[in-house]
Order: sequence, then C-alpha cells, then structure tokens
Amino acid sequence: MSGPGEPPPVRPDLNLSRRAAALPRLRVREARVPLWAMRPGVRSRPKPSDEAQQKYEADAALAARRAELLDAAREAESQLREAQARRAPEADLRRLAQDLDTALTAAMRAAFAAQRAEIGPIGYDDRIYRRKKMATPRVHALTAEAEHLLTLRETHRLNGIPAVTYNPGPLMSPVTEA
Repeated sequence: MSGPGEPPPVRPDLNLSRRAAALPRLRVREARVPLWAMRPGVRSRPKPSDEAQQKYEADAALAARRAELLDAAREAESQLREAQARRAPEADLRRLAQDLDTALTAAMRAAFAAQRAEIGPIGYDDRIYRRKKMATPRVHALTAEAEHLLTLRETHRLNGIPAVTYNPGPLMSPVTEA
C-alpha cells in the first residue's frame, strides 16, 4: 500500500490517462501582467508629424485673429450699406463691395482655421481622429460659423458686387478697307 503523499502503485491494466489524472498537479507560478498595462489591440496614438505641427501652429495663429477679422468684415459691410444708402457712384460701390469680399474671405478662412485648430495637430495626419473630433459640439459650432461665413461670401459675390460698366473709347484710327 502507498502512503498519504505517495502516488498509487501502477497496475499494468490501468489506462495511463487515469493515472495522469490521479497524480498531484504542480502549480507553476506565472508572471501576471496587470490588466491596465496589457490592453490588447490598443496602441498609443502616434505623435503628429512636423508638417502637421507647423500647419496647426499657423491655423492657431490665424484663429486667434478671428474676432478681429469678423469686426473688420462688419465694418466693411456697414461702409458698403452707408454708401448704398447715400447712392454713391458705381465705382465707389464696387470698391467697397470688393473690400467686403476680401474681409469676408479673411474671416471665413480664420473660422475654418479655428475649426482645424480645435481638432488639433493629429487631425492633419489621422483621418479617424479628425472624424471623431468633428463630431464634438465645439467643432460643430465652429463649422456652422465657418459655413455661414462661406454662404455670406458666396451670396455677396453673386449678388452684391456691382458689375463693371464698360465704355469703349473712340477709335484711334479709322478703319480703312484695303
């Protein structure tokens, strides 16, 4: 007979799998990795490229001037409306309308730059990151403002800039038939 800590004697007619099941199992202590360190399938996001960082800094600088450019557009619009109210000559109206167009373009570009700056430098390289950031309320508001300015500029270009009147001068020399 066997003792309490010894394995049972081997009989030739027993199945080996039953014998293996009866043996005490040795516990091997495995090195455990904490779950917070192991996160399978998740890698750290790459850093933005130098080009993306430069674009971001340029957009951030332009976005910082957004309020100033909007005020300039408001001022250009008020000057145009005052000139229209006092029935200024066509040449003055055209000049003021082109000034308003320039101011609206600058304000619109600053608004789109503010949108890109809000997304961040990674958004220039990573389209999925950009799409996720585009879905945030802050970016939605900036996008709506930029698109509104774009619509104002397009409407002004189509309807607000007076056409140039062309008055041909007299002929320098008479046309002769040969």
